[in-house]
Amino acid sequence: MEEQSGGNYVTRVLELFAGYGDTEAIVWSGRRVSYAELVRCTLALAAALGGRGLHPGATVAILVPDQPETAALQLALHLLGCRTAWIASYAPRREQAAFIKLADPDAFVYHPAMIGGPGLIDELTHGEKPLRLFSFGAPMPGNPAAGDDLLTALERGWAGLPVSPQGPEPESLFYSGGTTGTPKLIRHHQAFYQNLLDIADYYLSIGELPMRFLSGSSFSHVSGQLAGFLTLFEGGTLFQSDDFSPAGFLAIVEHERISSAFLTPALLYAVADHPSTADTSSLRYLNVGGAAASPTRLAAAIERFGPVLRLVYGSSEAPLITDFPFLDHDPDRPERLMSCGRPFLDMRIEIRDERGREQPVGEAGEVWVAGSLVMAGYWAPGQPGPDATGDGWIHTGDVGYLDEDGYLYLVDRTSDMIVTSEAAANVYCRPIEDALHSHPGVRAAAVAGVPDEACGEVVCAFVVTDPGAQVSADDLRQHVRAQLNALYTPRRIEFVGELPLTGLAKVDKRALRLAHLAGLAHSPAGSGAG
Repeated sequence: MEEQSGGNYVTRVLELFAGYGDTEAIVWSGRRVSYAELVRCTLALAAALGGRGLHPGATVAILVPDQPETAALQLALHLLGCRTAWIASYAPRREQAAFIKLADPDAFVYHPAMIGGPGLIDELTHGEKPLRLFSFGAPMPGNPAAGDDLLTALERGWAGLPVSPQGPEPESLFYSGGTTGTPKLIRHHQAFYQNLLDIADYYLSIGELPMRFLSGSSFSHVSGQLAGFLTLFEGGTLFQSDDFSPAGFLAIVEHERISSAFLTPALLYAVADHPSTADTSSLRYLNVGGAAASPTRLAAAIERFGPVLRLVYGSSEAPLITDFPFLDHDPDRPERLMSCGRPFLDMRIEIRDERGREQPVGEAGEVWVAGSLVMAGYWAPGQPGPDATGDGWIHTGDVGYLDEDGYLYLVDRTSDMIVTSEAAANVYCRPIEDALHSHPGVRAAAVAGVPDEACGEVVCAFVVTDPGAQVSADDLRQHVRAQLNALYTPRRIEFVGELPLTGLAKVDKRALRLAHLAGLAHSPAGSGAG
């Protein structure tokens, strides 16, 4: 898409929303919010935040749940010319704090229920650069520094100062843990949101009806914003849900006549296996992404739902790289169920070797991408992870190949990132290894992702204990959970005599994975599985 220049994109968004009027924009937790209400909420939040001292160019860290005011908050801050820094709710507390420190914000908007106690607030308000605090709900009891409650301000109809959409172009920073587990700040600037507006225009121009979209990705993640804003920019209805269950998902699809939804592979499997007889004939797109999906399970889902599956592949750096809509059985090309599709709109893909040379069709190498949905860059120079080359191309860190028709097939990752659980969240090995090493009975530990039928991958820890130490798998799980969280807690723990090393004296995780798979061939449950 072509980059637009001049003006704040939110003014165009508000004009669109005003035209959609009383059409339902967002449905959440029994609330049904119209586009007219979303406009009023956006302007009221902008006036409230501007009236409380937020200025163009300010950076605002955000840790709030998915609710109608969340989309309005993003638009309000962008209307003011601010930079938003979205904090992943699933990240361990110490990584959230590290992310905030890297973003160097001027203010923090948070929901009290997502803080987990006053510790993070105290750290932020008593650091070298105390932050201006705004809560998205009643302040926490006993914490006088909790800040102004923006939702109460909205209920009072607080107008504040006039809003002027002038000044720096808005942008957003999104959390990514990187290949080493070190947080990175991925920057998407105004052009990204302008391109979403153009994509929405394109869909409407080719006759696509506005979607009734059931979101399965948090608004704190760039993919959640891409899907959510595309729905809203088209004049569709965005359905947000706090909890997921297969029965609940199917009931919403039937009751609300959902036409598009997003599921991770693990959630797709759970939904496809559920015995519900709910009517899903309203579905036009059942988007599947966030991890590799099993061809066998995809075939079963096609049998259940028909040719409505749409595989999508992306990353925080480029949230929509390829898509494969209307997935169906092709007896002449059965391998296509292993593909993640062809480039989306103007996205470009090249397969390159370690020297950056383009590979021929069918040859595997690292996936490089370019196009209008690619990030503007990393906020902090020198952060590890996929790199921008300076010519608009980025290294994805994924290994794959293209076939003669331009379909992309992913075969591996160059990092130790683990995509696991129903949330399809990124889990990184280093924090888990550090937590395991802090246990008094552990001599050495290594963590890797291993295949799992239900979740795609699960966290597996290979542990060497001190001689004579009485350490159980449950002991280690409780130890890791206490330091990190449930998502980072190993699903499988295997006790080994030693960790194999490469020629460079590094732990050979490939050998560990192979040993794990060989062990499963003889003992399906594995050692310490749970």
